[in-house]
Amino acid sequence: MGERSHMLINLEGPSQPPMAGGKPKSLVLLLHGLGADGNDLIGLAPYWAPLIPDAEFLSPHAPFPCDMAPYGRQWFSLQDRSPGPILAGVRAAAPILDGFLDDALKARDLDDSRLVLAGFSQGTMMSLHVGLRRQKPVAGILGFSGALTGADVLKDEIRSKPPVLLLHGTADEIVPFAALGMAEKRLAELGVPVETLARPGLGHSIDEAGLTRGGEFLRRVLAPRP
Repeated sequence: MGERSHMLINLEGPSQPPMAGGKPKSLVLLLHGLGADGNDLIGLAPYWAPLIPDAEFLSPHAPFPCDMAPYGRQWFSLQDRSPGPILAGVRAAAPILDGFLDDALKARDLDDSRLVLAGFSQGTMMSLHVGLRRQKPVAGILGFSGALTGADVLKDEIRSKPPVLLLHGTADEIVPFAALGMAEKRLAELGVPVETLARPGLGHSIDEAGLTRGGEFLRRVLAPRP
């Protein structure tokens, strides 16, 4: 099978153990946006941990230095924002993230059914791309202020259909709000159970309503097995 490319890049970043203590029964992966790093989204863990006390939160730093700022990380370059280069960038980063997910689940003796991918902006794009192409469905995909890349090829590449919740501010100045409706339409066409929440007047960020709705989604998809 050959050496997986992710072995050349080992992702790392901050984490928060289960609030309940002991071994995690589920895993929430937090994927940050352009120019940030894992320390950004790990701040969401305290909001959601009381709702899913058996979950561990991981917030890895993206694999590449940001090429548009002297600090921060990126999953892929956004210097050219046309669809082709963006999809190429997502595809290049996907094996790195996939390998990290495989290793993280194996280390905790968990499977995809106990994993949620939660992203912001670029992190949402990565979550959707990787999550919909994994052989076994993850528990859910939670995306803030992102977009669905490669919508035109997804029909031929989709391998699983986990529940998806997408949230987006109507005043987003970075990723156009129209991306929400486009993603919802395409996912629904392919039979993916998708929910959306538009936040009036919100820019490129996460607000209290988004945190609350996201927490409800996490609690539902990671409900303890009988």
